[in-house]
Amino acid sequence: MKYNRLGSAGIKVSEVSFGSWLTFGPQLDLAQIKACMKVAFDHGVNFFDNAEAYAEGEAETLMGQALADYRREDLVLSTKLFWGGKGPNDIGLSWKHLVEGTKASLKRLRVEAVDLLFCHRPDPNVPMEEVVRAMDVLVRQGHAYYWGTSEWSAVEIMEAHLVARELGAIPPVVEQPQYNLFVRERVEKEYQPIYRRFGMGTTIWSPLASGILSGKYNDGVPKGSRLDRIDWLRARLDEAKIKKARAFGELAKELGASSAELAIAWCLANPHVSTVILGASNPTQLRQNLGAVEHRSKLTPEVLARIDRIMA
Repeated sequence: MKYNRLGSAGIKVSEVSFGSWLTFGPQLDLAQIKACMKVAFDHGVNFFDNAEAYAEGEAETLMGQALADYRREDLVLSTKLFWGGKGPNDIGLSWKHLVEGTKASLKRLRVEAVDLLFCHRPDPNVPMEEVVRAMDVLVRQGHAYYWGTSEWSAVEIMEAHLVARELGAIPPVVEQPQYNLFVRERVEKEYQPIYRRFGMGTTIWSPLASGILSGKYNDGVPKGSRLDRIDWLRARLDEAKIKKARAFGELAKELGASSAELAIAWCLANPHVSTVILGASNPTQLRQNLGAVEHRSKLTPEVLARIDRIMA
């Protein structure tokens, strides 16, 4: 396992990490979560990702119980704020919700602070100055060590940095975008100015495009699978993606890797990716996907060019 700095920040995160989106609670109970987290930790994973919105807070509660098995200093923990409930002040990035949401998340996670605190989406209804001031206060008060953004545009991130500079406030150091072979534009092109100017790191999610790149859906949608259970995810599946996933799978087989391993290794090959967040519904699946780090060296310029042709 390699450990990367989070952009220009001093903190180091494992190149692959483990997240709780869609699995903690709906699919995994506490015993299964503990088993998966142990597999991850034993393979060198130190970064575990969460959000107040995941399973309406249950994901944080379950992870908080599982964290009792670890020394806090060995872990990098994150959570994300935006969707905290149904009340008018439970959603968005108001100062009120950022402070109250953070305190509620910390209580569920059973920790005094998270290492990374993300604004889960941009909020056009709240002035950027209010967002930056609130996040600055949360970091200075010790509720989080660093703050970041998730699915913000480069323009919005740049505005946050400029406002922070004007206020003498702590700026964001990390962005959490979706990144995979089907979703590339933002990470590879749009964010280039923020990498150069601000040294932003990225903690990318959905490296397998909700399992499509693993080949799981090449012959239909298995009953009980993620796309079978979640309508809006199933809507992302189409024949063009299946055709590309099949061709990608043939290349992976030729290289002695699974489709999932090669897709994750491809994400790792991007120097602007600080860590790739993995999800898993069982320890065996997680163990297999963690094997992606062993295939990184197979991504030669020739192989990368072949992948680009497949995905064109």
